[in-house]
Amino acid sequence: MRLLLIRHGQTPGNVAGQLDTAFPGPGLTELGERQADALPRALAGETIEALYASTLVRTQRTALPLAKATGLEPVILDGVHEIEAGTLEKKTDHESHLRYMHTVFSWTAGDLEARMPGGFTGHDFFARFDASVEKVAAAGHATAAIVSHGAAIRCWAGLRATDIGTGFAESHMLPNTGVVALEGDPAFGWHVVHWDQVPVGGPALADRTAEDPTGDAL
Repeated sequence: MRLLLIRHGQTPGNVAGQLDTAFPGPGLTELGERQADALPRALAGETIEALYASTLVRTQRTALPLAKATGLEPVILDGVHEIEAGTLEKKTDHESHLRYMHTVFSWTAGDLEARMPGGFTGHDFFARFDASVEKVAAAGHATAAIVSHGAAIRCWAGLRATDIGTGFAESHMLPNTGVVALEGDPAFGWHVVHWDQVPVGGPALADRTAEDPTGDAL
């Protein structure tokens, strides 16, 4: 199957450089709304048969224009929400950003015992995200789209895709509404078809002034 992992549109937390991972989370900025509006045209060449979003508000708002264009009802998936920041929640300083992302990428490197400060381990994250992807794959769709989150997509794809690794996931940014497209299945593995490093609407929808810890390259 073809799996499109779409990062949500820009949020106020992204603009502020916050580690903003708690439920239900914020909505989108004006730019984030325009980024979401660009999804239907950008993905017009994809035959999307099912559309999913995480439990957080920003992914559901991002999915709305695509849902309207395709006629699909977004299904809420509990396991594809952002990686919880634990005691780093709402932090904006660079040291906290690095600590969060270094923990995320230690999981991608295979150290699933590592624990987010005051939070969960890599085992916990992959258990929930894998279960959601398996549920999507079991539905039998040729192409499905999941609107998820920057750190979660980079971490999961970095470990589960057979043709990239930690270094790739660390060095390749995933901006708001960037898409990671994979082909494969849970049984035989996944490979990356493309990894967007600009918003789907193009560079005009990028915000170069915002510090974006979960989307920026390390």
